[in-house]
Amino acid sequence: MRAGLLVVGRLLAALPLLYLALCFFYPLLAILRLSFAGGYAGPLRALGAPYYLGVVGFTFVQATLSTLLTLAVGLPGAYIFARYSFPGKGLLQAVAGVPFVMPTVVVAVAFGALLGPRGLLSQALAAAGLPVAPLRVGGLWLVLLAHVFYNYTVVLRLVGGFWASLDPRLEQAAAMLGASRVRTLLHVTLPLLLPAVGAAALLIFIFTFTSFGVIVILGGPRMATLEVEIYRQTAQLLRLDVAATLAMVQIVCTLLLSLAYTRLAARSAIPLELQPRSAVARRPRGVARLLVGANALLILLLLGGPLLALALRSLIGPPGEGGPLTLAYYTALGENRTGSAFFVPPTAALANSLRIASTTMVIALLVGVPAAYLLAAPGSQQAHAPEQQSWNSHNGQGGRDRRRSAWPMARVAVLDALFMLPLGTSAATLGLGYLVALSTPGLGWLRTSPWLLPLLHSLVALPFVVRALLPALRARSPRQREAAAMLGATPLQAWLRVELPQIAPALAVGAIFAFTVSLGEFGATLLLTRPDQPTLPVMIFRFLGQPGALNYGQALALSTILMLTTALGFVLLERVRPPGGEF
Repeated sequence: MRAGLLVVGRLLAALPLLYLALCFFYPLLAILRLSFAGGYAGPLRALGAPYYLGVVGFTFVQATLSTLLTLAVGLPGAYIFARYSFPGKGLLQAVAGVPFVMPTVVVAVAFGALLGPRGLLSQALAAAGLPVAPLRVGGLWLVLLAHVFYNYTVVLRLVGGFWASLDPRLEQAAAMLGASRVRTLLHVTLPLLLPAVGAAALLIFIFTFTSFGVIVILGGPRMATLEVEIYRQTAQLLRLDVAATLAMVQIVCTLLLSLAYTRLAARSAIPLELQPRSAVARRPRGVARLLVGANALLILLLLGGPLLALALRSLIGPPGEGGPLTLAYYTALGENRTGSAFFVPPTAALANSLRIASTTMVIALLVGVPAAYLLAAPGSQQAHAPEQQSWNSHNGQGGRDRRRSAWPMARVAVLDALFMLPLGTSAATLGLGYLVALSTPGLGWLRTSPWLLPLLHSLVALPFVVRALLPALRARSPRQREAAAMLGATPLQAWLRVELPQIAPALAVGAIFAFTVSLGEFGATLLLTRPDQPTLPVMIFRFLGQPGALNYGQALALSTILMLTTALGFVLLERVRPPGGEF
């Protein structure tokens, strides 16, 4: 019995590694082979072309600007949420977290519905007889605003969460020694915050460096980043060799950025004399009340405004159809007005998205749970044996214990980085990798398989499942399992009746994250989806690419449906999220 359980445990531990090897590394190796199929001349010629150098440069420029602007907007909010307690704080934090789970297509369409040429603001100004042209903000600035909207909560959670736990006595001691508030901020607070700020900045940079949906919809045809150019070279120009070269450049950049993020995140986890957040926060007084009110207004306008504009704009139908507020765009979703034989109703796209998201959730849990156990096992053993460590250190065993534990801890660090790699890899690159890998003889049948998109989406969802489960697994007490074993329970019974109820909330968080991520995935799906089986984001993109107010309105209606579905998932996530989790 014990030998059989050991074999099953080893197979489960090998499952996530085998999954990464087949579904992640093999497609990336296929890109590498294609990029250097003709030697080094092809990649060097492509990278030396002025156009592609400009694409690489612009990708870095827009990611840098997006990161700096997000930090400028988010750091004051992080300070306010960290240091002050006020009515509605929890609600504002929830509103700030909604954009993070919103599909990029919805975010792009929402900003277009508010600030675009056909947006609410332009229509209101035109109706009032005021000039509209100056407010038709497009291109780069609209992309930057959308990136701030999308990543504001990263600063709020990473920096604000760390700031809220810093001991305020450090600042009080600096003030007693005669330091002004500015000097205290520069010489005491900021040095402690720098690792957290750097980690947040790198994470935002990675997200915006690989941004696709926001740029391809809001940026216009002339705005090309690496992600957009990979898609164009693959889907429009059919130059897979050039796309593979650009994908390799992007992979190297994101890998280096991910390694830097891991190091900064580890530095921000250095143990300080942290305090409970409730003990640090205080009631705002005087000028602080104005700061809190201004930050609340900013959150409602910047984060809530575009989503409300999207929902309202979807109810303003074409002229002459149902008055100022109508459901004309929603009722038109099921109509085939052109009589095309290739018409796919949006209800079919919704069904496809729900089916793919459900399958993705199952795959991500089947792979993510063993991966989380693989990472949590050494940490939990070490965390629950402080008395033994103290005894060993007094008896000369500390050095040998550290040497024995060095390899397991290094192994955990390597595995943790491996499981996080899909998060830093662009969706378009993964889609290209699957296209190239499935061109191998004997694998072509997978292109039409219903498992293709769920397998790809589960790669993107895997890091979220792992990060959601790790805190709960590391907080386990082995004494409960030992007590169950002493009462005659088998290992499986002990897991089902003792351990599973403890990790169930974290398991639900990972499942909801996987479902939501799959529901809104756009970049890779656009490359791999069949024309007769689109998902909701792909259907929205198709409507946006067709002329006419009705097509644009149907894109708004579908985006609103996807937004409400995602928001519902976020509400469920917040209700089941255990305290102290990583999300």
